[in-house]
Amino acid sequence: MATVKAAPVKAPNPLDPAEIEVWIFDLDNTLYPADCRLFEQVDRRIGLFIADFLKVEPNEARRIQKQYFRDHGTTLSGLMANHGVDPEAFLEYVHDIDMSPVKPSESLPRLLGRLEGLKIIFTNGSAGHAERVMARLGVSDHFDAVFDIAAAAYVPKPRRETYRRLIDRHEIEPRSAVIIDDIAENLLPAAELGMTTVWIRSDLAWAQPGESDDHIHLVADDLVSWLESVIERS
Repeated sequence: MATVKAAPVKAPNPLDPAEIEVWIFDLDNTLYPADCRLFEQVDRRIGLFIADFLKVEPNEARRIQKQYFRDHGTTLSGLMANHGVDPEAFLEYVHDIDMSPVKPSESLPRLLGRLEGLKIIFTNGSAGHAERVMARLGVSDHFDAVFDIAAAAYVPKPRRETYRRLIDRHEIEPRSAVIIDDIAENLLPAAELGMTTVWIRSDLAWAQPGESDDHIHLVADDLVSWLESVIERS
């Protein structure tokens, strides 16, 4: 998986948690540290699914996987559009992974418990995958909802209509919401809609800001340390 040195972006800014009514968290490489490499397992199983479903060699499956990711936002969207793949079967297969790299967190449950307001996981993955991750981290009781790819009608981030669905489903006032994600592009529609955005700095090439980082309001190296700094000011 290609990596680059994370692009320099503006320094972290203060945030008053008393002004926030909704906290929206991405799942993979955000709720847990990226060095768990959990998504690498998913990435491999996507390739295996394509190779089996389309009866192609691994190299061709990899090419299709990444082409669809670039063209459609997720590989699943490309497979649905071009091959009529059953999304539930795909998601069940690719999320059948070893969860042991995600370790229970001592700090995250405590920190989430101190945040006032609605707490939502917003993921291009499945609700089942989110529930397993939350259980491993010990934070299941601290989230009010999971807005997964099925809730989004299989239209992935960063498509703007998906953010609209999220807002409508949970009656969110964007200017009172914070969204946290490790993929900079996923923060652009949220910023345009009025949310405060937090980028969890990543060294993955496709997670970097583009030519402009104006849609990134706050920056953090990891979720736990950022939440600690926020709560210290509350």
